[in-house]
Amino acid sequence: MLVQNRTNVHPNTFYLLGIPGLEAAHVWISIPFCLVYLLAVVGNCALVFIIKTHLSLHEPMYLFLCMLSVNDLMLCTTAVPKILSLFWFNDREINFNACLTQIFFIHSLSTMESGFLLAMAFDRYVAICNALRHSTILTHGVIMALSLAVVLLGIILLTPHPFLLMRLSYCKTNIIAHTYCEFMALIKLACVNTRIQRFGLSLAFLTGGMDFILIISSYILIFHSVFHIPSKEARLKTLSTCGSHVWVILVFYTPAFFSFITHRFGHNIAPHIHILIANSYLLIPPMMNPITYGVKTKNIQESFLKVFTRTYA
Repeated sequence: MLVQNRTNVHPNTFYLLGIPGLEAAHVWISIPFCLVYLLAVVGNCALVFIIKTHLSLHEPMYLFLCMLSVNDLMLCTTAVPKILSLFWFNDREINFNACLTQIFFIHSLSTMESGFLLAMAFDRYVAICNALRHSTILTHGVIMALSLAVVLLGIILLTPHPFLLMRLSYCKTNIIAHTYCEFMALIKLACVNTRIQRFGLSLAFLTGGMDFILIISSYILIFHSVFHIPSKEARLKTLSTCGSHVWVILVFYTPAFFSFITHRFGHNIAPHIHILIANSYLLIPPMMNPITYGVKTKNIQESFLKVFTRTYA
């Protein structure tokens, strides 16, 4: 059913196609999706609990990590339950307003994730390049201010998107060739000029790109400072504090940038490749972040073992 007024026409309901060409394998594809989602939920909940309950972890790096974990939980939960419902029960319908809401949360939370990674890079820069003033620069008040700025930026940048999409007319079809409501997938259904909407997506991409440039700049300064340390052992010890963060950055930005590039230039790439990359962007970082920090960060390992032994002793 279509809803029409003087400015636009849009269906009350969209239908999610899933992964084009792989519909027969949806049930099998759902197995790794479900396992990855469960690992992400359990891992991030455990990380938040450990950081919250251990005062020794109430330091800037771990507080930013806690906020990143909460963001990851919200990001994957925004889309994955609906994806699994589609795979298991062929539940393809999604209300127009619910679709716009999902788009807003996915893109705003992705922008916030990039912002939190930048804040963590700033923490590493201060901790290594200005170690004596680390505690006076990154006070709890500054941490809260930075976190609030990241959240507000994500909301402000992406709030116009649902309203712009609402103003479009959708006269081609109401079938979205995707597993969830995604900005570019919905744009393709519009029958009017979409330059403004593409500009909005480019703005979000440039924000993530600017975050990435600032992160790279901070690590150039960090490496410059580290390689001026005379002792090799001290250099390795200092670099080891950055290992987890660097890995998390790569896990987040690699699929994000590749997804954007394939949308813009990969016209000959099969649709199911586009969609699998887009899904990995929502699933892999939330799963890998707690595993990476749990394995590579000694303080978190020790805190987890304390909780584990206390529970089962």
